[in-house]
Amino acid sequence: MKAILASTSTLHNQDYLEYLIPHLPVLYKNIEEIVFVPYARPGGISHDEYTSKAAEAFGKAGIRVKGIHEFETPVKAIQDAKGIFTGGGNTFLLVSELYRNKVMNVIKEVVKNGTPYMGTSAGTNIGGLSMKTTNDMPIVYPPSFQTLGLVPFNINPHYLDPDPNSEHKGETRETRIKEFHGLNSQPVIGLREGSWLELDDNKVTLKGELKARLFKKDKLPFEIETGTDLTDLN
Repeated sequence: MKAILASTSTLHNQDYLEYLIPHLPVLYKNIEEIVFVPYARPGGISHDEYTSKAAEAFGKAGIRVKGIHEFETPVKAIQDAKGIFTGGGNTFLLVSELYRNKVMNVIKEVVKNGTPYMGTSAGTNIGGLSMKTTNDMPIVYPPSFQTLGLVPFNINPHYLDPDPNSEHKGETRETRIKEFHGLNSQPVIGLREGSWLELDDNKVTLKGELKARLFKKDKLPFEIETGTDLTDLN
């Protein structure tokens, strides 16, 4: 497999995908056009608007973009794709649309057979075993929470640390992940913004400048350094 699973698409004071653009020619080596999956529709924007935004960013790396909605048959679009990018937005909507268009398992199959994949935010959430560690509101009801399983654990994109100086004393991300582990056993990576998981053949590595936080059932969470090999995490 060749993939980048990034916590976010946009860093503070940067343009869309700016920090990831230098990595696109490596991930999508010798690929002139990729298929974009705009189903998550951040802020309710249209598929066309979202695709145009992705096309502008990918154009800086010399790569063309075509939205999956522009094809007559979504399944065939994925089967024939030279590369795939799934953008962020609402994970419930994304997963619902992937199942409705019968492409969830097709994406999983082609990526595991070598088609390069990049996800950001919701597009990264689906790289895990399930979408159950999303931060999003359940605006639609997908037929299943099971996702691509490109890595043997779950991911929490946009992971935020508790702020001891904040007046907010309610639930934290850590609290919610602990609740998840009350009923589920797989590990969870809290992926901070600006970091990503790099999948290269059978290896999974934490990349970016920031550490990630690792949560395991019935154990105290701990920090993992960038460059850590997560291939055998289970």
